[in-house]
Amino acid sequence: MTPNPEPSSPPAGRVILVVDDAIDTLRMLCDALALEGYTVLVARDADEALQRFDIAVPDGVLLDAVMPRMDGFALCRQLKATPAWSHVPVLFMTGLSETDQIIQGFACGGVDYVVKPLRIPEVLVRLATHVRNAHATRLAREAVDVAGMGVVMLDSQGRIAWCSPQAALWLDSSFADQAPQARADWLQSASGAGEIFMPMPGGGRLGARHLGASGLTESMLLLRLAAADTPPRQPEVPLTPRETEVLAWLAKGKTNRDIADILGMSPRTVNKHLEHIFEKLGVETRSAATAVASKFLLPGV
Repeated sequence: MTPNPEPSSPPAGRVILVVDDAIDTLRMLCDALALEGYTVLVARDADEALQRFDIAVPDGVLLDAVMPRMDGFALCRQLKATPAWSHVPVLFMTGLSETDQIIQGFACGGVDYVVKPLRIPEVLVRLATHVRNAHATRLAREAVDVAGMGVVMLDSQGRIAWCSPQAALWLDSSFADQAPQARADWLQSASGAGEIFMPMPGGGRLGARHLGASGLTESMLLLRLAAADTPPRQPEVPLTPRETEVLAWLAKGKTNRDIADILGMSPRTVNKHLEHIFEKLGVETRSAATAVASKFLLPGV
């Protein structure tokens, strides 16, 4: 009688990287994984593991926690800090069963752990489940790019939790010559109402619009590529044309006297316009008004 296939059977063609400095463990896992239909890559230490990632990004990693030089926890942190590799599920293999060691494994980005000596059937079931879930999650995230948009998720600290491939390409191109903090600051400035833009190399503008909260701690931004002559979004408040002009020059860093000279009015009149603008925008300071203005005024307006 032929047994029914296990629901956790791995999809065909999946690649698994096994990282362990013990030859016997490598041999045992390679044989078991090959019988399950996986393509298996091996590495004896963290340096070799990173070399394998440079050649072919695997669908999952079985990682020994204790290795010479760089241990498995440090390697996992490096993998998760690399956007192109961060989606790969890492399962720790460890003889360390103390609570603090387990916590450390999850804290550095691992999705699961198995305790040595390994029980191969358990390893295979856990691995197949995480590989399948990671694949489904990645397909869902990549699907948003089909419509020509990109999505970025920010955590509670304003850091990128993840982004779709298209969003990553646009951000890498736009901020290639700038400090890493510039990218974070720009994305955080889009976390309010409206949409902000920045020039793209070679023409066009990259727009970022806040779509709202996702869960308790994350917020979602939608990125799109717009033509260079895309008109600015108007504020969702009833500013008069004159107030809009005053706010535009304020956003450029002009003083009240500068604005008065440019628009042909007295500084006192500029002050009165700003009082009305602050009230309508719900802000109290010039810097806050400038931040709100950046949500709907394009650079160069």
